[in-house]
Amino acid sequence: MTRPWKADPATTFKRRLGKSPQELGNTTGTPDSPASWELANGDIAVIGRDLTQPFGTHLPDGASLGADERLVVIPRNMPVAAKPDIPSV
Repeated sequence: MTRPWKADPATTFKRRLGKSPQELGNTTGTPDSPASWELANGDIAVIGRDLTQPFGTHLPDGASLGADERLVVIPRNMPVAAKPDIPSV
C-alpha cells in the first residue's frame, strides 16, 4: 500500500519557525541544537533528540512508527515560540 504523504528529500529549507535555540536557552551555542524549520514545499522539519528506542516500545494506542520513521523530542518552548509563525490553514 502506498502512503498518501511522502517526505520530499529534494525540497529545501525556507525559514526557521520560532526563535533560535540560542534565544530560547536550549543550547550552549554548539551547532547540535533543536530547531524547527518550514520547508519550501510547506512541510516542517524538526531537529531534536532521537528517542525512538526508549519511547517506541510504549506508544499510546493509535500511534505507531514506520520502519523509516524516528520519534524526535524537542523542548516545549520551541513549538510555543513557533506558534505565531505557523499558519492556521
